[in-house]
Amino acid sequence: MQPRFNYAKLSSGGYQAMFALEKYLAQCGIEENLLHLIKLRVSQINGCAFCLDMHWKDLRSLGESEQRLYSLDAWRECPWYTDRERAALAWAEALTLITQGHASDAVYDEASAHFSEKELSDLTFAIVAINGWNRLSISGRTLPGTYHPPKAHEVVTV
Repeated sequence: MQPRFNYAKLSSGGYQAMFALEKYLAQCGIEENLLHLIKLRVSQINGCAFCLDMHWKDLRSLGESEQRLYSLDAWRECPWYTDRERAALAWAEALTLITQGHASDAVYDEASAHFSEKELSDLTFAIVAINGWNRLSISGRTLPGTYHPPKAHEVVTV
């Protein structure tokens, strides 16, 4: 597979706007590993190879276990996710698959039980952002395998 286009260079203003959202999310107060877990799950749903590679590596660099990563697409059947993580994953799936139920009240109510209004708003922005990054990377055919996790205190997009 060959890359189609480099959206970061060709549309640098749009890229910088997305990057600004990532900077905000990095300091919004939601646990870093939870944000990456959501990004990985959404990327699984969307089939974004670049983002799967990126967020798997990010989670491993944060100390996440292989067991939890391998079973992420079956999180409902596995005992090693917290109730808060489950609520976030369900919300991420509902928003990513928005045409299948339009983010039902039941999923929202569960998420609201584990997140403050601000946290739920920030979580929603994180889900929107990764869906956008997935679509950019898939359409541009960004090649997986080149990403390296940042050193401590660096912020990275996607």
